[in-house]
Amino acid sequence: MTRRGSNGPIRRAQAIAPFGVGAMVTVPGGTTLIIGGLDSWYASSGHNGQSEPNLEEFKFQEWRLQQLLDVNHFRQPPDYRETWRGTGDVPNVYLTLPAFRFPTWHFCHFCHLLEQRSPYEVGTAGRIKCSECAQKKRTSYLFQVPFVAMCSEGHLQDFPWREWVHQSARPACTGTLRLKPTGSASLAGQIVSCDGCDAAPRSLGPITLANEEGTTLSRTLDASGAPYLCRGQKPWLGPEAPIDTCTAHLRGALRNAMNVYYAQIRSAIYLPPVKDEALQELVDLFERPPLSSLLNTLASLGAQPGQIATTAKQQQGKLLQKYTQEQIASAITALQQGQVASGVEEGAISSFRHDEYQALRTVRDEPHLRIREEPLDAYSAYMANYFSRLLLVDKLRETRAMAGFTRVFPGTNKPIRELKTLLARSIPAESWLPAYIIYGEGLYFELAHDRLAAWEQQENVLARVAPLAKRFGALQVQRRLEAHEISPRFVLLHTLAHLLINQLTFDCGYSSASLRERLYASSDPHMPMAGVLLYTANGDSEGTMGGLVRMGKPGSIEPVIRKALLGAQWCSADPVCMEVGSQSGQGPDSCNLAACHNCALVPETACEEFNRFLDRGLVVGTPENPSLGFFQSV
Repeated sequence: MTRRGSNGPIRRAQAIAPFGVGAMVTVPGGTTLIIGGLDSWYASSGHNGQSEPNLEEFKFQEWRLQQLLDVNHFRQPPDYRETWRGTGDVPNVYLTLPAFRFPTWHFCHFCHLLEQRSPYEVGTAGRIKCSECAQKKRTSYLFQVPFVAMCSEGHLQDFPWREWVHQSARPACTGTLRLKPTGSASLAGQIVSCDGCDAAPRSLGPITLANEEGTTLSRTLDASGAPYLCRGQKPWLGPEAPIDTCTAHLRGALRNAMNVYYAQIRSAIYLPPVKDEALQELVDLFERPPLSSLLNTLASLGAQPGQIATTAKQQQGKLLQKYTQEQIASAITALQQGQVASGVEEGAISSFRHDEYQALRTVRDEPHLRIREEPLDAYSAYMANYFSRLLLVDKLRETRAMAGFTRVFPGTNKPIRELKTLLARSIPAESWLPAYIIYGEGLYFELAHDRLAAWEQQENVLARVAPLAKRFGALQVQRRLEAHEISPRFVLLHTLAHLLINQLTFDCGYSSASLRERLYASSDPHMPMAGVLLYTANGDSEGTMGGLVRMGKPGSIEPVIRKALLGAQWCSADPVCMEVGSQSGQGPDSCNLAACHNCALVPETACEEFNRFLDRGLVVGTPENPSLGFFQSV
């Protein structure tokens, strides 16, 4: 576990998402903190003469993800440790995540006083007494306001209380402000007023509203009509944080609203850089301390693989005693060639996934990727009509790294290098990102290519997907989202994955939040893909217990698929779900057709696309047109 400041332990994985850099979290006692930037991670607290932390313990490698994110290595979040009598010399003790009190504006429930306090006051998370109530010899505490202001560029600031009530970007009045509820459950029932002048009390009702012209907060704050734009603040980077020049509109939000923070996570299934078993063992050794530290140090000094091999053999003879110097040099060369950061951007994500696609469809027996295949003729006859491969992934290793975050909208077309600028005041020379590793198991399905190619060219199928692609195209331009191929193949695979996840939760013992999808869908003739990996998302260092793989065996998976497809033919919200999907779309951004919470949606942690781009009609057809579905006779 790791800790936020001095309060509230969280798991290390939660320090990547949902409580990563720039996220707000409420600790025991009710105080809301914002997680600090990477500049302050692993800082020594000086507790009881604590020495500087040994960072090599937290470093690890993932060569493909390093290429994608253009970093030298990854680091696991710090875990909080204490020394106890008899435990000996414990390394890296008392490490915590940096955190600051935010929002900094507070109010009193009794006198409604609204005032700003320091983010470092009372040990960050302590309670603050109301000064006005204290003068009246009454004990009352200040609570943080539930409102903040943000912009689509990722900036965050306190809500502009003084500017809002005075309807001026530069108010001259410095009188006492008050936040008074009127009893209404809506934002319109929250009134802010000023005691120092005759400014009319103003409701907070419209502060979250926005349209194509911008946000109501920016357009109506200043009575002169001049837009009140974002101030470019980044409070999670501390008092020395640089102020950006930002021209985005400012939007009010509840501090715990979902759209205040979206972690941008990039993940990769580990693929070995070499095929030789002995070389792969050496690569694994050089990917973790102490050999990784030695390799990085010597490589930074310009040493060649042969020289590094000689030094490594001399200094770490016990670890390398069964390997020759030539083998060590070959492993170092393979590792360095794989880890040269090329700055691959999102446009190459198809190629990134295609490497995994090719690996998952073949039998493997490697330390971090074990795959076996059951012949299709061992399954029921109908399986061969719709699937070309079904592989059982007994073990896989996934690395999940935080590449940045967004606010307001979950997606973005910003390049990785821009997203990373939000994580720290300056990008260090030895660039890194926080990440963690999980081991799990999975099932890989691949659709029959000939049948799929014929089905996706049908006019009724293309007509079904066209409105969905058009709606997302408009959103892509409006919100500057990353380009995405919304094809019948993609929607079919995505919906099938959701249906199987929901059905597997009844049969394999995992909850739907413990399973994840990984989609391999592309119509590119140079790298066509038509597969989906369903795998466990919460495995420990040794993996999981095999319950998911067991469900993929002959005689077990056929009933799962049958029940999933039969259940998709009728939703408890039908005929509304099917009719709305056929007419105007539904769900997030109206980017679903026949799919709702009653039939095809899963927890957002399990979905790669925020529960968008789903349609039961393309899987099993519609009552009016059964031939529309890819699966027609199951």
